[in-house]
Amino acid sequence: MSTSIDATSSLGTVATLKRGLDLSPELRRGLWVTLGLAAVTTVGRIVVPFVVQQTTDHGLLGKDGPDPGLVTRYVLLALIAVAITAASAYAVNVRLFRSSEAGLASLRLKAFRHIHDLSMLTQNTERRGSMVSRVTSDVDTISQFVQFGGIILVLSLGQIAVATGLMLFYSPLLTGVVWLCFVPLLFVIRRFQKIVGRAYTVVRERVGDLLAAVSESVVGAATIRAYGVEDRTATRIDAAIEAHQAASIRAQVRSVVAFSSGQLVAGLTLAVVLVVGTVQAAGGHLTLGKLLAFLFLVNLFTQPVQQATEILNELQNAVAGWRRVIGVIDTPADVADPGDAGQVLPRGPITVDFDAVSFAYPGGDTVLHDVDLSIAPRSRVAIVGETGSGKSTLAKLLTRLMDPTEGTVRIDGVDLRDVRFSSLRERVVLVPQEGFLFDATLRENVRFGRPGATDEDVRLAITELGLDAWLDGLPQGLATEVGQRGESLSAGERQLVALARAYLADPDLLVLDEATSAVDPSTEVRLQRALEGLTRGRTSIAIAHRLSTAEAADEVVVVDRGRIVERGPHRDLVRQDGVYAALHASWAAQQRG
Repeated sequence: MSTSIDATSSLGTVATLKRGLDLSPELRRGLWVTLGLAAVTTVGRIVVPFVVQQTTDHGLLGKDGPDPGLVTRYVLLALIAVAITAASAYAVNVRLFRSSEAGLASLRLKAFRHIHDLSMLTQNTERRGSMVSRVTSDVDTISQFVQFGGIILVLSLGQIAVATGLMLFYSPLLTGVVWLCFVPLLFVIRRFQKIVGRAYTVVRERVGDLLAAVSESVVGAATIRAYGVEDRTATRIDAAIEAHQAASIRAQVRSVVAFSSGQLVAGLTLAVVLVVGTVQAAGGHLTLGKLLAFLFLVNLFTQPVQQATEILNELQNAVAGWRRVIGVIDTPADVADPGDAGQVLPRGPITVDFDAVSFAYPGGDTVLHDVDLSIAPRSRVAIVGETGSGKSTLAKLLTRLMDPTEGTVRIDGVDLRDVRFSSLRERVVLVPQEGFLFDATLRENVRFGRPGATDEDVRLAITELGLDAWLDGLPQGLATEVGQRGESLSAGERQLVALARAYLADPDLLVLDEATSAVDPSTEVRLQRALEGLTRGRTSIAIAHRLSTAEAADEVVVVDRGRIVERGPHRDLVRQDGVYAALHASWAAQQRG
């Protein structure tokens, strides 16, 4: 059954980071080399305070007076150290950029591919815009932290450690003063980490809501205009934008509290060090050069500590994004591909069996009840029934877009759950009620059925379906751009492309889920003739809305309230005083009207 995508959203910060690194091993690749370069960068930064101390105490205030030669040597040393520091910092940045992009690209691919392993039920627990945000904007927040916050974090930790070591060398007393001032801030930052983390989790959720609202309003623009609900739609989007704004402000305010605390403590620390250091220098316990160097080192120490609040900001934003991506990846694939352990079925006419199959949507009533149905190979079966009777659910179970709650669906005697997806998709093709077209040419959309097909194969498939006249009437033939979601074509034309795609795929079992419902009557006649050729020699199951499909079938299966109540040839069922006869009479009356 369906599983919530947010099942792992309660992971702590450390657990989330560990899980994130496990999912993106590229982030750890060459890490020790990067850390070594970061160490060089950090050591290079403390050369300047050391040079200041040596130049002041020995080059300017030495026993024999100023020594220009010594000053020159120390200045050159400082220049060399600065150059090496810049080069190593560049190398650290480049390595982190490369490893982070590789790692996050891997994370995106894993999340995207796993989404396609989830059942339609699980996917439907979230709006599409929110789902897309997990693979796009949520990963972007991780990228910002890894590439920028990560660099700052690596360099800052090293800088604090090295600065502390040199400060201890110059004055243990002043070093103790510095740490005594900053220890309380560490507790403040630790406390605010959880508060900021929760705030940024809400921000990421509001981003998903915003993308979902905008996506739906763009896709549904025609419906919005047709019903004159622009104002209502604008109000809904405004509400999503305002909710995102409010969540972002709350998160930033919590970050600013920690940031302001860091600035206050940094200023206080510098003032205390200056006072205590001056007293020590006046008492002869500290040279002027060491005091100046120590003040430089205090700046090197306080700078990364102040930046810790910004790092905290990015870290918690990234962790919130990581949780949402991990939530997708760790959601069990309830319609999972058995992969190499699965069976590969040989090509040929397919036998279909539903054995005691029942199905219920999460939180809803059972829509299929104990269905037993056997379909012989090479037979053409139409499944009919009123809206909501369970017809389309049977099609989704047969193509394994969902798995039954109880019972088993088999093809050629093999449980669908034991068949490799690659084999199943090769043998079974579903043509849905609304064929989805990609923003590409007509040729490319038809070739989705068989990527290696040539132009001649595509044109032959269209010709054999009797659609060559329609194709010749398009402005650029096979090169015609269909537009986003096929919006350059009519609903009927989009369905023609979907049927041509299925024809080119050459399946052994063709499942038509009311595939001709959007086609005009004259086109339907042509398609029915073409489908005669398409279904000949292979098993076909048509979820029929127009009962002309049922009339042409070898057998009709009638579904009523989730149960199979009748089955048999059209000519027999229409004579009986049953559900099918009533449906057919109603349909025939509509046709005459």
